[in-house]
Amino acid sequence: MSMDVYISAEEIEARVKDMAQEITQWIGDDEVLCVANLKGSFMFFADLIRHLRSQKVKVDFIATESYVGTQNSGQVRILKDLQHTCRGEKLLVVEDIVDTGLTLSKVLDHFLTMHCPSEMKVATLLDKPSRRRVEMKADFVGFTIEDAFVVGYGLDYNEYYRNLPYIGILRNTEER
Repeated sequence: MSMDVYISAEEIEARVKDMAQEITQWIGDDEVLCVANLKGSFMFFADLIRHLRSQKVKVDFIATESYVGTQNSGQVRILKDLQHTCRGEKLLVVEDIVDTGLTLSKVLDHFLTMHCPSEMKVATLLDKPSRRRVEMKADFVGFTIEDAFVVGYGLDYNEYYRNLPYIGILRNTEER
């Protein structure tokens, strides 16, 4: 396998700071529960919430599963739900990547049904609209990318490469 740097650490840092400013404006003086979809979003989530300029930010985590290797299985399972309730509060769902939209669609439906936020928005580091299988649009987008298998900055290939400080395109995987 080989890897090409697709989005540098410096580009990511600058865009995350800009996104945090946009999200801070949306939060205003309200309370917000920021939810990371584990595992892929953990680096983006940590950097993003660190730059939010609000004192009324709570954090929580949800865990889902939909990928096997480089392939989206089409089946989305919620492995871990929220510990906090966000009934009547703003909810920010933080994703690493919106690809087919299946995972995010399931998560948003779950939150609307089970947690009843007053308002819900989605922040994603990466958006890959060419692979969309359900109508889905994030409210805050870091980068719109081509149809390539990307790793790094939290995203993985079979649990590897999450620790890279940049986004790379993984080439020559046996499954592609």
